[in-house]
Amino acid sequence: MFVATIPAVKRRELENLGIPEGAPIKEAMACAAACARNGRSKRNIRALLMAIAESPETHTGHAQGAALAEAIIESRRKPAPMRRRDKPAPWKSWGVELDPSSLSQMHAASELPVAVAGALMPDAHVGYGLPIGGVLATSGAVVPYAVGVDIACRMRMTVVDIPTAALDRPDERRRLIDAIERETRFGIGANFEGREKRDHEVMDRDWSVSHVTERARDKAWTQLGTSGSGNHFVEWGTLTLDAPELGLEPGTYLALLSHSGSRGAGAAVCNHYSKLAQSMHPYLAKELCHLAWLDLDSQAGGEYWEAMNLMGEYAAANHACIHHHVVRALGAEAIAGVENHHNFAWKEIHEVDGQERELIVHRKGATPAGEGVLGVIPGSMATPGFVVRGRGGEGSLDSASHGAGRVMSRRKAKDSFVWGNVRRELAEAGVEVLSAGIDEVPGVYKDIHEVMAQQADLVDVVARFDPKIVKMAPPGERAED
Repeated sequence: MFVATIPAVKRRELENLGIPEGAPIKEAMACAAACARNGRSKRNIRALLMAIAESPETHTGHAQGAALAEAIIESRRKPAPMRRRDKPAPWKSWGVELDPSSLSQMHAASELPVAVAGALMPDAHVGYGLPIGGVLATSGAVVPYAVGVDIACRMRMTVVDIPTAALDRPDERRRLIDAIERETRFGIGANFEGREKRDHEVMDRDWSVSHVTERARDKAWTQLGTSGSGNHFVEWGTLTLDAPELGLEPGTYLALLSHSGSRGAGAAVCNHYSKLAQSMHPYLAKELCHLAWLDLDSQAGGEYWEAMNLMGEYAAANHACIHHHVVRALGAEAIAGVENHHNFAWKEIHEVDGQERELIVHRKGATPAGEGVLGVIPGSMATPGFVVRGRGGEGSLDSASHGAGRVMSRRKAKDSFVWGNVRRELAEAGVEVLSAGIDEVPGVYKDIHEVMAQQADLVDVVARFDPKIVKMAPPGERAED
């Protein structure tokens, strides 16, 4: 007589799928066995268990999974207290008069059992879980929301061989504007389709590292070369060097600067694995739920790490397409460039308690600034940004700010500013804004000169970038940064 073999589902696998300890594990094993007897494949069973773990409320009527769903719901009603470090992990802040909420978020992050060290940059403001400008080093674990929704959001600057005088000549200025408006697009659903669809070798990578990236691949391809909403921008400006740098002689050059990330694909990765991490740590207090982590040696942690790194490559390709097409449309040549990213996690070696250890360093709205590392720190649409070289400041986990940092929420900005007054300020600064929301005007940001002064021990200024023509998502777009 033929006897069907029931695929074994190990306890560790169940934990990796987000099944809480205790009764849910027992019910998950029973559910898996019942599904196997009904002829389901192991892959199909795993998908079902993961779906129940993510959303038990929608599976209470499932033939085989109802008991598991109820067990998970019950386990979340009686969460165990969070395991905290005996004392907070050490962390240091830069800047003055940082808002108390950002400091509180950083302190909470330092109490996570996986936390090892941290830092808070001078552009800090409140985020989800980890504050924007927050740096968190963990041991053997990654925190999806400490990376953020816009995974690998980055800055890229290209210096071109067009004289800066083009900004003052109406016909040539018009060509610069047209190149931006034709060769990239802004907004939540912005994309290129059909013959305009961009191409890059990143689309030949293995997008099956996670079912999330596999599903997102086609949409990601249409969004390649687009700029999103929120504080994302593409702008022309002047780059001034007082000494030989970047392979250039001292002088003033025309440069293209962009800021955007991994678009909808990155958001999908963050949302899925953040929810999964939260389901695996139901004991976290509500205010700490966005700090839920995944062990890197778990299947879920490994999947997220691969997906995050793929999104890093995709975000870099996104910028590469923008710059390639804009520069090509002008018949120009790139003569120098700099890029760096934030909203990411890196495996790095740092000294802890006198010993060197491999740590997972999350920089949410913070820029890598190890010794000699180049980067770009922007100001606002009417204030300068700076090309910098890292100094590897002690206690900073080799980090610096990723910009000026907001001083008010988007809602408050919309209640505080009107375009009439702002346009006068922009005109005085010699800046033309093609499109943008009122929640991105200069007044919503900290003074970039003060921010740079507060991190003078972290970076050296290499060059200054002054915006002249700025394009962002039009008013009314929901921010996704």
